[in-house]
Amino acid sequence: MTPLLRRSTAVNPDFLGRTAVLIPALNEAPCIADTVHYWQKWGAALVRVVDNGSTDATAARAREAGAEVRTEPRRGYGAAAWTGSRDLPATIEWILFSSADGSDRIEGAAAAFQTEIDSGAALVLGERVTRPDSRRRLTPMQRFGNALGCALIALGWGRRFRDLASLRVIRRDAFERLALRDRGFGWNVEMQVRALEHGLRIAEVPVHFHPRAAGESKISGNLAGVWRAGWGILTTVAKLRFARGGVETGRSSAACCTSRWRSTG
Repeated sequence: MTPLLRRSTAVNPDFLGRTAVLIPALNEAPCIADTVHYWQKWGAALVRVVDNGSTDATAARAREAGAEVRTEPRRGYGAAAWTGSRDLPATIEWILFSSADGSDRIEGAAAAFQTEIDSGAALVLGERVTRPDSRRRLTPMQRFGNALGCALIALGWGRRFRDLASLRVIRRDAFERLALRDRGFGWNVEMQVRALEHGLRIAEVPVHFHPRAAGESKISGNLAGVWRAGWGILTTVAKLRFARGGVETGRSSAACCTSRWRSTG
């Protein structure tokens, strides 16, 4: 059994039985099957992989692993995530976004996710900063990107997030109200900002973050990826700030939201 598939024997959290796990993937053939199996073992109602124009066997291996596979030829994390969120079964109440590389883990944090959901959170973000082991595994570029994005959100909307990580779960009806438009690396930033503007209850939960299982990161693995991601964050924030007219944001919006950081041991 690979390290990715080893997990706690704790009971699966209830919310995952009503959750679609969406996994945007670009050339992740070496690790996509293990990632699919990981979420299946946690009891996800649906695991859907969106092949974002891969030139390797990503789609085939995801399908062989038992995932539902969709295709989005337009390159961009947001484009793939948006395509994955379309036409979900009526029984799906929650949407969880996960990276394809095996770095996103829920063990040690599953109970905290469930607690926040039971307490009324509409958006629960996995954050990689609080746990020392996770923080050490972030690359300098990842730390810089997080710091930049979180600082810009705090400056424009009055809410200081800890992370912009891919691992997050959002109530389906809330997600649909956000009507996200970004189709690139600004997807996560836009989701968090739109959630603030809509007054959603938001929580952050410390999670275990691991180095990718195989391959190279599309963002932090090269300077071009870092530039595209950084530019995506900057332009997304600028567009959202420009379009703020008439939307209650800043301190008044932040006051509608909660953020609790739980130690999950």
